[in-house]
Amino acid sequence: MSETTSGRVSKVEAADVEAGQMGQRYLAAGAQVGMRLWAAQPPSEGKPEAAREYETVGYVVTGRARLRAEDQTLELGPGDSWVVPAGVSHTYEIVEAFTAVEATSPPAQQAGRDAPPD
Repeated sequence: MSETTSGRVSKVEAADVEAGQMGQRYLAAGAQVGMRLWAAQPPSEGKPEAAREYETVGYVVTGRARLRAEDQTLELGPGDSWVVPAGVSHTYEIVEAFTAVEATSPPAQQAGRDAPPD
């Protein structure tokens, strides 16, 4: 993971990208926002719902998924983007092999915010 807070630009080399416990790959992160990649995630029924302390915005590169949040269900496909506000309980069902990029604020990968739900 790369965190830039010194006022200098930085780069994360593809070979240095760390993998998370839920299949995410952590990309660049600053003090206020972090980016991660979900690459070729296989179809699944979804993980347990979780409410996170960070806001998430995402963009679908390929594949299809369903985002379930409280009383809403969003069908996501290539070119779609979404927002999950901080504190909203949600889960994703992967319908077709799915690649997406997400940004989280504050960064999900810092301070244990991105631990798998209990």
